[in-house]
Amino acid sequence: MTVSSPIELVCPAGSLPALKTAIDHGADCVYLGFKDATNARNFSGLNFDPAQMREGIAYAHARKRKVLLALNTYPQTGNWPSWTQAIDRAAEFGVDALILADPGLMAYAAKTHPQLRLHLSVQGSATSYEAINYYHERFGIQRAVLPRVLSMAQVESVVANTPVEIEVFGFGGLCVMVEGRCALSAYATGESPNCNGACSPGKHVRWEDTPRGMETRLNGILIDRFADGERAGYPTLCKGRFEVNDETYYALEEPTSLNTLELLPELARIGIRAIKIEGRQRSPAYVAQVTKVWRAALDKLKAGGPEGFAVLPAWMAELNKVSEGQSHTLGAYYRPWK
Repeated sequence: MTVSSPIELVCPAGSLPALKTAIDHGADCVYLGFKDATNARNFSGLNFDPAQMREGIAYAHARKRKVLLALNTYPQTGNWPSWTQAIDRAAEFGVDALILADPGLMAYAAKTHPQLRLHLSVQGSATSYEAINYYHERFGIQRAVLPRVLSMAQVESVVANTPVEIEVFGFGGLCVMVEGRCALSAYATGESPNCNGACSPGKHVRWEDTPRGMETRLNGILIDRFADGERAGYPTLCKGRFEVNDETYYALEEPTSLNTLELLPELARIGIRAIKIEGRQRSPAYVAQVTKVWRAALDKLKAGGPEGFAVLPAWMAELNKVSEGQSHTLGAYYRPWK
């Protein structure tokens, strides 16, 4: 048995070098954003200005690959034109799809640029086929990215009850909050990630050498402390170490990466249309390593079908090198207690 509809590999492009790296290592699609708050990875040094966007799209299209533009934050009353102008630029530049979360923007895009393909962002947090079907019927959404909170059985139920293509996360960081709506970061900094486009914005981040070690702080709040020689991670509240009842540990979430390689046959069986790799904030080297492994895995799945697929130890070894905490998990997909 072979897979009738090959699963697309959707890879992160936080920069032009990362875009080219993803394409060169086998991505079917890349997703990216403008250098502003219209996307949910609005960090200094990331994303694309208009010239870079044009070059990136040309590079991808010359190799018959697709470019998906993330416009997946929520505009407010005073800045609505910035988001609609971004949609207009995307249409002008020739992106292959818009990834949207805000229903008002979906309505604008569907009315103003009906030729544009629309995808429902994970930031929209649609966890039921009823919600996805509403977006499809009302705005013509053709693909939905599912939040990382559903079990495999729940994902299968969604796929079976919607005409919309379903995309799921296959590898990368996890979020303990409702997708992209980090109340912890908003509380600490006063800036909502799903409006301003960044969890733990860089302007609030500090690294400080102290007699007790390297300390990382978010808007003055101590997130973690690292011993000499210990790798200091970016300070996000959910992955900080805190003192609770005289014990210091990862009180909310330990650093780990989602890795669903072993689920590929099952994802293919239920009809998943695309696998998304998280990591627009990561380096081109990360993009190269992860894309190469997932391309090999998907090619093996396509050639031999689900029955002939097996995860190679070398793939897992390569992915563990770039996993958060050098560990991985199946996340919500696997719930043995149910």
